[in-house]
Amino acid sequence: MAKINLNDALQMEVKSNSSCAKEFVFKATADVIKSEEDRVVNYIAGMVQLPGFRAGKAPVNIVKTKYVKEIADELRNRLVGAAINKLEADKSLDILTVNFKKTPEFEAGKDVEFSFDVNVAPEIALGDYKAIKIDVPQEEVSDKVLEERIDMYRSMWGSYADSDQPAKDGDMLKVSYKSDFTAPEDASASLKRQVEATDTFIWLSEPEFIPGCIKALTGAVKGGEYQIKAEYPADYRESALAGKTVNYTVTVSAVQTRTKLDDQALIERVKAPSMEEFRSTLRKAIEQENNGKRMEKAQEEYYNKLSESIGDFELPPALLDSETGKELQKLARDIRTEEDAEKFKAELDAHKKTAGENAAKSLRKALILRAVAKAENISVSDNEVAYQMETMSRYYGYKVQEMRNLLSQNGSMEELRQDMLNAKVMYQLAENALK
Repeated sequence: MAKINLNDALQMEVKSNSSCAKEFVFKATADVIKSEEDRVVNYIAGMVQLPGFRAGKAPVNIVKTKYVKEIADELRNRLVGAAINKLEADKSLDILTVNFKKTPEFEAGKDVEFSFDVNVAPEIALGDYKAIKIDVPQEEVSDKVLEERIDMYRSMWGSYADSDQPAKDGDMLKVSYKSDFTAPEDASASLKRQVEATDTFIWLSEPEFIPGCIKALTGAVKGGEYQIKAEYPADYRESALAGKTVNYTVTVSAVQTRTKLDDQALIERVKAPSMEEFRSTLRKAIEQENNGKRMEKAQEEYYNKLSESIGDFELPPALLDSETGKELQKLARDIRTEEDAEKFKAELDAHKKTAGENAAKSLRKALILRAVAKAENISVSDNEVAYQMETMSRYYGYKVQEMRNLLSQNGSMEELRQDMLNAKVMYQLAENALK
């Protein structure tokens, strides 16, 4: 009897729910299942070693009895693999995702039927996207901008010295403070320091350590006592203080003013041979910053024109639902307190609407850029992903394998590759479109 080829014998039927969402039903007859099961049993028998038998020589009837689950799992994997092969062989399908709707289940002498929900990419008419041009002027680095940046470094790297003058913007105050907030017994060290401290420092510059401290302490003098009514934002990092108003009494023991570096001290600090060399290097750095800002604006303008020229197209419903869920989770990150949670629930319909709108925009953009990537044969190589992983690992302080494991565990590896592809496509499009 001729062997049955599983790929050829597996029957496939498509049930089109829409142009982007389809159900594929696969069926294998009892004869096909029996033939493949025999192959699986022989395969497992050739791998296992049972007492009293040489390795790979266990009788198939014993293997069938002892390895029921393993046989079923391997048979299921082979059926699913054959089904995926059939889907991928259909070049008319631009598959985005494949998810089980019904898994294969086995019963002796019975046919097996299982199915997938498949999301396919919509047809997107890109038109003559290469003809789109944009005009984003290059921002020049003026002498004024250059000197302002140098002055910033003079101040930033300058030293502080005690001053008898009233505190002004940018000064540093040595203070002790108390508040009317009672920290819980298990409060973190940072929370305790936030509500009460002795002989610490407060800078009169953004970001404020205590909300309202710049206004309240500008003009403060050594030995003075001052009141601050701090209104903490709802998304404050210390959840115990988020959304609360806390009253502080602050005693100033010293006012210190920053002394700017002179030319010699500055070039020593930046290890430049001269101020002329430092100015030249800094000018180039600002030019690179401006180039980056120009490219960001160019990408935004290009995409807006491209999206408008394409018009509407259907978004895969399942992917839209998934993206909407992610957007809703982002909105929920602002929840810090029970009051926040109750307010979020009360406004849930509005949040769902916002999440849906954001999801539709991001999914639409991803699909458009995916279509361009296919048309331009743009891809992200494994080496590019590896380099990005190294960069991210250094930034977050992880080992490369730790970062890879972290992204794999939370399902973000594919998102990382997709984000890299989108960025690559947008950069190439905007660069070609700039006049």
